[in-house]
Amino acid sequence: MTTFPHAPAGSNTVNPFIITDQATDLIGFVIDVFGATDVPAARTIDKDGLVLHAELRLGDSLLTLADRKPDWPFTPALTRVYVNDIEDTLARAEARGARIVTRPTDFFGDKLARFQDRSGNLWWVYQHDPAATDQDWTTASDEPAEWSQETDDWTSLSTPELDYIHQTLMDAMHTLHDPRTP
Repeated sequence: MTTFPHAPAGSNTVNPFIITDQATDLIGFVIDVFGATDVPAARTIDKDGLVLHAELRLGDSLLTLADRKPDWPFTPALTRVYVNDIEDTLARAEARGARIVTRPTDFFGDKLARFQDRSGNLWWVYQHDPAATDQDWTTASDEPAEWSQETDDWTSLSTPELDYIHQTLMDAMHTLHDPRTP
């Protein structure tokens, strides 16, 4: 039996940490778009005035953010978030300057969308359908998929929806660039 490591109250086994430009703006963005709650006691400002550590509660998760120092490389975050209303979430993200990368698309019983915030981070947004208890791993022909890492690639599961989801990710990844450079 696997036991989970001990974590302090309020933390999960895995807690994402986003290093970004203008962390204070991204904190406001995550609060507005996802309804996160700021943890003011965790906010630490470095002697250069940049955010060294900030924490947001998002559902049952803890998201940590900090400002990128001038000599640090661009490291975009790729973060997955479950929401109650995917369309509402995308509308709030767009209103705050995000670019929609993937429109809501059926994805194994859920809805999946993606957006890129102004700092260059990519967000995977899911709306789970509790009625969809089993993932449908069938091909477009409704025959059970016989996917094998040794013999096939993901295209054996190909559907128009999966092709769209894959292509929009490839396009978005190719457009990632350091926002501090033109």
